Amino acid sequence: MNIVAIDIDTIVSSFVVLWAAIDPVGTLPVFLAVTKGYSDLDKVKIAKSASITAFFILLFFLVVGEILLRYVGVPLSAFQISGGIILFLFALNMIFGDSKPEEEINMVKDASETAIFPLAIPSIAGPGAILAVVFLTDNSRHSLVDQATTALIMAFILAINFLLMYFSKPINKRIGKTGAIVISKVMGLILASIAANSVLFGIKDYFNL
Repeated sequence: MNIVAIDIDTIVSSFVVLWAAIDPVGTLPVFLAVTKGYSDLDKVKIAKSASITAFFILLFFLVVGEILLRYVGVPLSAFQISGGIILFLFALNMIFGDSKPEEEINMVKDASETAIFPLAIPSIAGPGAILAVVFLTDNSRHSLVDQATTALIMAFILAINFLLMYFSKPINKRIGKTGAIVISKVMGLILASIAANSVLFGIKDYFNL
């Protein structure tokens, strides 16, 4: 029973962290803005391309993120502290500054690149999401099963993200831009608490407390 409970806790924790970091709902207004004027078929193609690109970006950091840190001689505890601080600043910007939809809509430059920028990067696979997958695949704290579970959860959330983009029109009519901004700020609050927890874990590991 305890093993099952631990597995469920890991799944729920990983899902909440990745959902807050990727913020699929916050991607909706960005997607609607950058695909304005495209046909429905083109919108589906853009949504697929953005989701697949984001998946491989996050998978890359999930697999080799910690290895890169070791190669450059940075202990994971230091990355947890610095990454937590950066993640906290990112969350503060979501809460008090421009929200994710407002900020990323302003990045739209060339419609031909919308699937990659700003959709795949930084709307879906942003700095918060990259840091989150590295944290959740720490070899010293998570087994290979946990890391594989994290990869599956990440793929599941990206699938949900694709479906939200696919059904973006009816969803946007329901919640509106204001609703998406409110949800994004709530996700920022969750992300801030996750970042603070990462800093505390990093300090604990570094000083062997």
